[in-house]
Amino acid sequence: MTKESLSQLTESLFQEQQSKFPVFVEEVLEKANKQRVDGADVSIGVSTGFSITVRNGEVETIEQQWDKSASITVYKDQRCGSTTTGDVNSKSLESNLQKAMNIAKFADKDPFAGLVDKDKLAFNYPDLKLYTPWDIQPEDAIELALECERMAVVAGSDVLSSEGITVDTHQSFNIFGNTDGFVGAYPYSEHSIVCSLLAKKNGERERDMDYTVARNSVDLTDIKTLASSAAERTISRLNAQKIKTQKTPVLFVPQVARGLVGHLLSGISGSRLYRSSSFMLDKLNHQIFPDFVNIQERPLLEGALGSRPFDSEGAKVAQKHFIKGGVLETYIMGSYSARRMGMESTGNSGGTSNLLVDSTAGDFDSMIKMLDRGVVVTELLGQGVNLVNGDYSRGAAGFWVENGVIQYPIHEFTIAGNLNDMFKRLVAIGSDIDYRSSNHTGSWLIEEMDIAGK
Repeated sequence: MTKESLSQLTESLFQEQQSKFPVFVEEVLEKANKQRVDGADVSIGVSTGFSITVRNGEVETIEQQWDKSASITVYKDQRCGSTTTGDVNSKSLESNLQKAMNIAKFADKDPFAGLVDKDKLAFNYPDLKLYTPWDIQPEDAIELALECERMAVVAGSDVLSSEGITVDTHQSFNIFGNTDGFVGAYPYSEHSIVCSLLAKKNGERERDMDYTVARNSVDLTDIKTLASSAAERTISRLNAQKIKTQKTPVLFVPQVARGLVGHLLSGISGSRLYRSSSFMLDKLNHQIFPDFVNIQERPLLEGALGSRPFDSEGAKVAQKHFIKGGVLETYIMGSYSARRMGMESTGNSGGTSNLLVDSTAGDFDSMIKMLDRGVVVTELLGQGVNLVNGDYSRGAAGFWVENGVIQYPIHEFTIAGNLNDMFKRLVAIGSDIDYRSSNHTGSWLIEEMDIAGK
């Protein structure tokens, strides 16, 4: 098979699924209405693409993906039944509808279950331009990865070898509909290159990596820049030292700081709140951060990694602040958690989209100078975060800073505190924003944390 025919076949199959799925959804919903259910929804998705990894001049893996799945949920007499299948066709979906109805007959009553309120459905939603396929074949991706590897291993004298260069490209299509007359669909794509390296000096070995990811392949970082960055990051970890136990300011680089944003989002999610298992319980309209902190959601950004035209229940999404002036303005709610808490859905079923933490300070170098003396955290280890009470303890690696200048890499230490206290003691947020995820933030400088070292 030629390059051209392989590419055309993949795109043809993908487009064929996009044309069939809306028909399947309409058929299932029509059959559900005839069964006199109180409500039903259907979600169908397909994903296709490939991933290749090379290591030390050899192809290590080639993975081709073609996944399809469908889920059906039925509501009847305050009972709910759900099924999931990978066999997406009219006969299978009709069978799974009947299975969902049978499950609902035996389920416990739940007065909070049901479709999202009809007035919240996104009957008119925008095209966010999330779909741009990458016209690249596996053999071309292999050559791209090999070239990136060749550049990386000569980028620094201490780079010993490659730990793997991965090129990944995928395109997906999701469609959701319910018996209140909503049917929505959108395609999206995602492409990435990951460069992982091993460095060695004086008998010490260190690993690190860098990556680039985008909806459109033209927005990917060029491989020369990526290779150089990955090599620099890896070499900078060599000759790490241990530091003594102490209290010190801590600067979280953007890739690590977005994990703190993630803990906040988990804390204000309705599923945790109605179970009373969150450190953010009863914090609505309270001061959580200093008054310079603003965290907003921007789900309708064109081409952004976290964008979507509607949430997983078909509800409208919109720009809003979760934190404004340091105050928690709203929780993260789907329809179920909202009903449990006597509130309304915020259009966040399935999570948030494109969280932006507003910057309050300069670039990374400026943040280092502001830190003056303390720890820069570039990597976290372990799972020591208790989202019920906010206790935070993680193994870490990074750099030691004196007089606003990085002195040397450090490792084998632990940082500890409590998320509530850490949020209140946030000193500044850098302008070095990392957009390679759905949480966009610069570096975070925390006034003081406990460091456990030697």
